[in-house]
Amino acid sequence: MKKILLITTGGTIASVPSERGLRPGLSSMALLELLNIELQNIHLDALNLFDIDSTDISPDHWLQITKTILNQYDRYDGFVITHGTDTLAYTASAISYLIQFSPKPIVLTGSQKSIRMDITDAKTNLLDSIYYAAYREARDTSVVFNGKVIAGTRAKKVRSKSFDAFSSLNYPPLGLVMDHRIADFIENRGPLPPMEVYNELDESVFLLKLIPGLDRHLIKYIFEHYKCIIIESFGVGGIPITLFEELQKYITEDKIVIITTQVLEEGSDLNVYEVGKRVADHPNIIEALDMTTESIVTKSMWALAESKGDRHRFKSLFYKKINFDLLKIQLGGQ
Repeated sequence: MKKILLITTGGTIASVPSERGLRPGLSSMALLELLNIELQNIHLDALNLFDIDSTDISPDHWLQITKTILNQYDRYDGFVITHGTDTLAYTASAISYLIQFSPKPIVLTGSQKSIRMDITDAKTNLLDSIYYAAYREARDTSVVFNGKVIAGTRAKKVRSKSFDAFSSLNYPPLGLVMDHRIADFIENRGPLPPMEVYNELDESVFLLKLIPGLDRHLIKYIFEHYKCIIIESFGVGGIPITLFEELQKYITEDKIVIITTQVLEEGSDLNVYEVGKRVADHPNIIEALDMTTESIVTKSMWALAESKGDRHRFKSLFYKKINFDLLKIQLGGQ
């Protein structure tokens, strides 16, 4: 019999009506009572960790979730974390970097409708996640939602209301859950490296989304207050000349600049256009390639904490492939 621990953090799945709209209010035991399913060959325990909307999730919550999993790691065969959908992809990515190469599955799920509603995706998502956490081939951190199993570093919320809320960006789903059965798409994954665990994140990360005409004077302020600046550029990547000239004034050995794209699919390629090539040629700029924004942000927080100001160490950690987060061959000079 598989032993699974359900860890609840709030979110829509556990929401109840209030005078000011839905808010989390159902305990972990209440979720199980409303699920009202007798599980076969699975022993399920429940732990109520938070009762918050995922909008209020912070890096400190990621560390608390990680600590909870590690404190219970030897007692259970798998873990299911219920979470609000709005920042679920950030949490799944963060846990992927804080608990690397876990031989036991850590599954995140949630719902677009409360489990108390007559028409809801909550019961299906929760049940699918429990069965996947008990699956003998499951491992590492993943998101199970609307029947899809997505690597924790590849999940992206792409719909705000529909039940099919999450997509797997730049990597196929790992599998499907259908009628309590698992269809594995990625077979023969090979042995995992030894599990690595971490307990620090450095939150000095700023995400700058480019828009036409962005005031270049913002650059100085951002560099004064943050160690790592992630720039969401256009298309395959590039920076307007006025912004690039401003950037060069402040890029130093103790600052990290990462270039990614606002386009969801297919990633960046700074070697296509002149506006990108001038960025790619800069020795102190890192290209994020096919990683999701959520993974870039959380991986940067982890790598900053581990590199302790060593830019070369940061770069090495950033290009370490973890939980399917990076596929493209690194480009020239990287």
